[in-house]
Amino acid sequence: MKKKLLAIALAAFMAISVTACSDGGAETETKATTTTEATTAAEPEDLLPEGAGFKVDGTKLLDANGNEFVIRGINHPHAWFKDQLETAYDAIAETGSNSIRIVLGSGVQYGKTNMKELARVINNAKERDMIAVVEVHCITGSDSIDDLMKVTDFWIEMKDVLAGTEAYCILNIANEWVGKWDSTIWRDGYTQAIPKLREAGIKNTIMVDSAGWGQYAKCVQDYGMEVFESDPDRNTMFSVHMYGAAGKNSDTIEAAIKGATDQGLCIIVGEFGYNHSDGDVDEAYIMQYCTDNNIGYMGWSWKGNGGGVEYLDIANEWDGSVLSPDWGENLINGATGIKATSEVCSIFEDAA
Repeated sequence: MKKKLLAIALAAFMAISVTACSDGGAETETKATTTTEATTAAEPEDLLPEGAGFKVDGTKLLDANGNEFVIRGINHPHAWFKDQLETAYDAIAETGSNSIRIVLGSGVQYGKTNMKELARVINNAKERDMIAVVEVHCITGSDSIDDLMKVTDFWIEMKDVLAGTEAYCILNIANEWVGKWDSTIWRDGYTQAIPKLREAGIKNTIMVDSAGWGQYAKCVQDYGMEVFESDPDRNTMFSVHMYGAAGKNSDTIEAAIKGATDQGLCIIVGEFGYNHSDGDVDEAYIMQYCTDNNIGYMGWSWKGNGGGVEYLDIANEWDGSVLSPDWGENLINGATGIKATSEVCSIFEDAA
């Protein structure tokens, strides 16, 4: 949502100026990075045979062992709070999350994540038995296909990092691309971007956010199958973000998800809160419906929200020692929350 994005950007401005010194800064790191650096996030042979990875099978996401994997995780605003990487990852892993969605920058709006940094964020998730869902936040709300192609080019530049991570990393191309509630722009952009990524050799499962700042799930109902079929690997899943529009009541929540699953498409709730500037959210029903129907969900966001939407912080401290009472406690410790419903991906059980 617009207010969420602007508020986080404002809140993070000071943090970025500080973390640029402690972490090298995204742009500074990019200048220092060359293609001769180590570009793989981890060595896949310690988990599974080369080439094994997640696979979309109808409405289900299967892990590299062929077992159904239901995402239970938390969004982490890494791009704006790089100095909190270790602390936040440790704390998010302690919640029982089996996944972490990681905010990155392509240089279009936020500092460009370089190859070394991308490898680090993926590997740190793997080390904590969490699946990394990597996304670029720079074109949130944009209706420009040219912008989407710039982000697509960024991922192609990162393809050597992604190679070998297919078993523990999902590529969420762009956060909330298409601000309009418009299915055709969304379709026309992703049916260009996905084949281009595959042609470049990227094999990770792809995740595509809905239009309308993530909340217009009808675009998946309208053209999701066409977007899915544009993927030569038939390995694309979808995401709807649920705030005051898509998450306002049980009928709306159910319609948003069933619009995809009734067509045999795989969808998750990639972001949601318990309240927002566009209205109240029925977070209890989101978690209950997702639990009852094996649908993944990821709460927004660990910490760092500002400018009036601080209530979206799941934790009041980066180390997770204090959770927000109205949001974090319910998301993590509720009856259908993360601790009660999350199961670690079987690839990590094999590694253990």
